[in-house]
Amino acid sequence: MLRSYTAIDGKLRPVDPDGGAIWFDLLNPTLEEERALETHLGIELPTRDEMREIETSSRLYSENGGTYMTALVLSHSDGDDIVIDPISFILTGKRLVTIRYSEPRVFAGFPARAEKTQLGLKDGQDVLMALLEAVVDRLADILERAGRDIDTISRSIFGIGTEASRKPPDYKAILTRIGRKGDLMSHIRDSIATLERLTAYVGPKLSGLDIECREQLGALAADIHSLSDHLEFIAQKTTFLLDATLGLINIEQNGIIKIFSVASVVFLPPTLVASIYGMNYKYMPELDWPYGYPFAIGLMVMSAVLPFLYFKRRGWL
Repeated sequence: MLRSYTAIDGKLRPVDPDGGAIWFDLLNPTLEEERALETHLGIELPTRDEMREIETSSRLYSENGGTYMTALVLSHSDGDDIVIDPISFILTGKRLVTIRYSEPRVFAGFPARAEKTQLGLKDGQDVLMALLEAVVDRLADILERAGRDIDTISRSIFGIGTEASRKPPDYKAILTRIGRKGDLMSHIRDSIATLERLTAYVGPKLSGLDIECREQLGALAADIHSLSDHLEFIAQKTTFLLDATLGLINIEQNGIIKIFSVASVVFLPPTLVASIYGMNYKYMPELDWPYGYPFAIGLMVMSAVLPFLYFKRRGWL
């Protein structure tokens, strides 16, 4: 699908591709749409396989008057089933082309906001800067939500709060949640890394940048760097919670093993007594003794109670 926009009074307006468009947005483009746009702009559009190349030289380059930039952008970011997919930004003159095969919330909401709000858009360079700002703002929202979720997990692990203290923690569910947050952190880190390289690359490539636009680009780079620092803090906290959960599981398992160990030690002496008097020898002094049976029972009870009291006194129970 091909959507094209022009700028009128600083706002975006949908327009036909031949009607002076400054932004061409390709979503899951067909081969016919790609060829038609290539003919119209006089440039070659990257294929999906080329967009997925991990080399920096394949994601950031200039060719035939066009500046090609590819970044990893998150979609489906309202939950933990995050999808990360490359999106290509191509500047050719004063026009911008975006190619994507996913539907991030940024691209779903930006055109509607730009049609209603005065963003000062004049050409494709302005649209690129506004899109990058929206992507960074969305990353900040995702990271903020992840931080809140990590705090919630922390409270459930350490029993902070009345509800958490009344319920025993479900460590399997907690490990699953921590694993999902770790996966989310990994995706955000990949996205931030590509955005950092993109902003460092795009500055010298933009023609005729005024002071305000350069300041905007510098602020965008600073915001991305701040997100990277905050991401590192949350990632460390996630690792700490994972280690703490595994440690608590280990403590709980050790407690269970200790109970079985104490039980085996407590019941070992009675078992020994019962084994002795269960031997079928003809001549055993206590066999003909009238009090032999209660004596054996009492001996077994005493041999079980004494170790129990000893363990209790030493604080092992």
